[in-house]
Amino acid sequence: MASPKYITRTLESTLKRAAREFPAVVLMGPRQSGKTTVLKHLFGTKYRYVSLEVPDVRLAAASDPRGFLEMHPAPVIFDEIQYAPELLMYIKERIDAHRNKTGQYLLTGSQNILLAERVTESLAGRAAILRLLPLSYRESRRDPGAPLCWERHNADRFSESGASALSGKNLWKTFLRGNYPELVAHPGRDFSMWHGSYVQTYLERDVRSLRQVGDLTMFQGFLKMLAARSGQLLNLADLGRDLGVVLNTVKAWLSVLEATYQVIILRPYHANIGKRLIKTPKVYFTDVGTLCYLARLKDPEHAASGPMAGAILETAVLSEVVKTLLHRGEEPGVHFWRTSAGSEVDILVESRGRLVPIEVKSSETPNANMAKGIQAFREDLGSKATRGYVIHPGRIHLPLAPSVEAMPFAEL
Repeated sequence: MASPKYITRTLESTLKRAAREFPAVVLMGPRQSGKTTVLKHLFGTKYRYVSLEVPDVRLAAASDPRGFLEMHPAPVIFDEIQYAPELLMYIKERIDAHRNKTGQYLLTGSQNILLAERVTESLAGRAAILRLLPLSYRESRRDPGAPLCWERHNADRFSESGASALSGKNLWKTFLRGNYPELVAHPGRDFSMWHGSYVQTYLERDVRSLRQVGDLTMFQGFLKMLAARSGQLLNLADLGRDLGVVLNTVKAWLSVLEATYQVIILRPYHANIGKRLIKTPKVYFTDVGTLCYLARLKDPEHAASGPMAGAILETAVLSEVVKTLLHRGEEPGVHFWRTSAGSEVDILVESRGRLVPIEVKSSETPNANMAKGIQAFREDLGSKATRGYVIHPGRIHLPLAPSVEAMPFAEL
């Protein structure tokens, strides 16, 4: 069977530039996000490829690192470098012997905790570190360079056909599937079965390798409870109490999820505006399909009208912003805003020294009341706040208040 057509990634130009400027490039991100695919697509004709996930290859790398690098000379792609982190010091040795030669080593990794530390220790100043998450909606629509809504001129919007494809039932079907490349490339594949297999594989490999988890069933319960709290202020002590585990265990499990790019922890924005801000973080799953799977949602109507609708759309909006910025090689500055008086804005995005306020509403019928949080934020932050947006799942584009507009998710 012919392989599906390659999906162009926003990160490609940044990857090529990094390989021209640095001796090594480290590409990190969750499993199945397309790291190997994009590197092989861009560099496969000129680079050797070695997977360190294979046990005998891993053993060879660990037992004789210099001999292993001699057998696999640059330029080379080493996939899943976290399985052989001892190679990094020897890669550094080889880079230093040819310091002016760029693009020698392309490394991938799916665990952020130890790998980031090892890379910083071994390859500081020698490697560009980039991240690749599952597909953004821009990438899945084959428009990877599309700017975010606040970066566009008013006339520069998505086409009506694009909005139709990502609205109503079609939009919620897309959320249920999620944006892992394999599911986007194979639209007929059973998405629920795929996500179930992914979660199981992830549990067996990554959780056990990073933390000693004696009871995987309890950890699965933790995932489901975390999904049910998506987009809410997260009280880890309450979560631990509900699960019957100590606080340190909950913190350790959450750190594993963050380190393996399964969740995004959204922290509150702090500004000296004379009001006490809520300091508890919110947690979102990186892929909205993972969230829907853990929430046991399989039907688009149930997803759209059920109690998780707001959290699903909020997850989709946040992950789209984060993916778009990360895949340009930028570090996303994202926060939320909530005061003790009750004023709140779901998402704040740092852009050119200012803050873009975004509210997310699951209703397809936007109204002026939805703009109140953004208006309060703009009053408190003054010139630091930009124009605000209320993102919804419908097709309507509508001004709701001065400098606040309702915008379909398709136009984000």
